[in-house]
Amino acid sequence: MSEALSHTTFNVKQIRKDFPILKRKVNGKPLIYFDNAATSQTPQQVIDTIVDYYSNYNANIHRGVHALSQEATDAYEQARIKIQKHFNAAKAYEIIFTSGTTHGINLVANGFSSLLKKGDEIIVSALEHHSNIVPWQMLCESTGAVLKVIPMNTNGDLVLSEFDKLLNQNTKLVFVNHISNALGTINPIETIIEKAHKVGAAVLVDGAQSCPHIKPDVQALDVDFYVCSAHKICGPTGIGMLYGKEEWLKKLPPYQGGGEMIAEVSFEKTTYADLPHKFEAGTPNVCGGIAFGAAIDYMNSIGFDAIVQYEHELLVYATKQLQNIEGLTIYGTSEHKTSVISFNVGNIHPYDIGTILDKMGIAVRTGHHCAQPIMDFYKIPGTIRASFMFYNTKEEIDIFISALKKAILMLS
Repeated sequence: MSEALSHTTFNVKQIRKDFPILKRKVNGKPLIYFDNAATSQTPQQVIDTIVDYYSNYNANIHRGVHALSQEATDAYEQARIKIQKHFNAAKAYEIIFTSGTTHGINLVANGFSSLLKKGDEIIVSALEHHSNIVPWQMLCESTGAVLKVIPMNTNGDLVLSEFDKLLNQNTKLVFVNHISNALGTINPIETIIEKAHKVGAAVLVDGAQSCPHIKPDVQALDVDFYVCSAHKICGPTGIGMLYGKEEWLKKLPPYQGGGEMIAEVSFEKTTYADLPHKFEAGTPNVCGGIAFGAAIDYMNSIGFDAIVQYEHELLVYATKQLQNIEGLTIYGTSEHKTSVISFNVGNIHPYDIGTILDKMGIAVRTGHHCAQPIMDFYKIPGTIRASFMFYNTKEEIDIFISALKKAILMLS
């Protein structure tokens, strides 16, 4: 990383003014929000977009001839184009609006249920969130396909030499997260995609944790499917996107039936609409889609290069301070990781520390983080997870470290 950012190039104090929630107190203390891997906070610019939609042009889209419907349709489809350009998809209709990452994964898994047969193999990694494990287990149960797992090492890195051994001509699908939500490990997805394609397998990347910190280029990655959620990227909950290569999206059958996803309907036969509407049955989360676009605009106005550099500084700063605490173990020590730190202190239960930190106004996550296989690997019940975003500060980390030491003293 280059030398520290100056306030002239990255003014975190000014950025924090965009987030109303950062002004509130919790238990009489100023809120310190270190649970960004679960959901990020929302800037005023995105909140204003939501208020504007419901105040001025709330309407159903694509069907109406009246002015409000046309305005809402235009705003919704412009948001799709913003997302297409952000991820560098070749075509806007390769962006499918979903309710979030989990919806996107299930959409693909459901589609492949008609394409797989007994004896086919699919591969996931040991670092996956439950939402990128359970749908594939269900797919294997329904098709007779076999699920295989890329193992991890104690640093929290995937063992790619074992991945090489798993790949063969029976491999049809490979699924891996871009960044581990539990450990912060940045997976070498370029290598994984290239190796999978050599045996003819399709690849889905779970980008829920990467999109707040990295600006993925789906064409450069040559990935077949990429999914993410807006609420991790300063947007609202209940909206996300699935990117799929056109050739794959045309192969997959619709996930849901209903209005909007049809071309012609009779009681004898239904034909389906073209992309993207084939996968967008029913009235969509119109406001959410528009606000997703506003969140993308906001993130790009700050700049991902600046975000990456600043968050790396926070990660290094917090890691060094935590390493000085006696009995503290950090899980996930990959050289390639983002601003997530999972740790435990001696035999103290993570929940107990998390509860005391909350009393001091500090929000962290405790538990298995929907990544129970990782916890089983380390033989622990869970961890305390502190996850940072570009609106966090070193001063907040100092307060967090001091509060953590108090909590440890109270529980020892």
